Amino acid sequence: MWETEEFGSEHEGRPGVLLADGTEPGPVYFDIGSGANVHKSTDWWVYDGTLRAPVATEMRGACSCGWRGTTRYPLDWQKIDRRRPYLFDTGGSENDWDTHIAEVRARTVPVPPDLTALIDQLRERLIGLVDEEPLAAVRAAATLERLTEQATTEAAFNIDAPGGPSWDEVGRALGISARTARTRLTRYALRY
Repeated sequence: MWETEEFGSEHEGRPGVLLADGTEPGPVYFDIGSGANVHKSTDWWVYDGTLRAPVATEMRGACSCGWRGTTRYPLDWQKIDRRRPYLFDTGGSENDWDTHIAEVRARTVPVPPDLTALIDQLRERLIGLVDEEPLAAVRAAATLERLTEQATTEAAFNIDAPGGPSWDEVGRALGISARTARTRLTRYALRY
């Protein structure tokens, strides 16, 4: 899985696969014995035809948001070590996902440059303080936590005010789905 701290599970990337007919297969289920739990996987390497799994012929970047890369990379199972498939180069599909993330980031609301510089400076100083003075780091972090709680609560109320942006617009501005944006802002507002 590829992920960014900024977007979390909203934009988890992975190598996706396609079958010969161009369709994306569903998960492969593995019955590992009796019991209620049946293991399933969508890892690209399980689509090698063993254990009745379909055979993937191409790979492409995929994201949990539903995005799929347009560039297709051929899979030659004769050249893939099935005992160590993680050694196979999936860099092309990961680069495509990186481009997708850059596009998502470009659609988000920009943070003012002076604030970005202050955040970077604060991050560097706080991380340094963790080793030098851990108690001071905890105290400073608690202050920041109170500050961010206050800012996010007030911002949530301002965003949800009459005439404010739609949830689709809020989601796009934050780089997440409208549903997650609404959940996040509701959580912020409930702290009031």
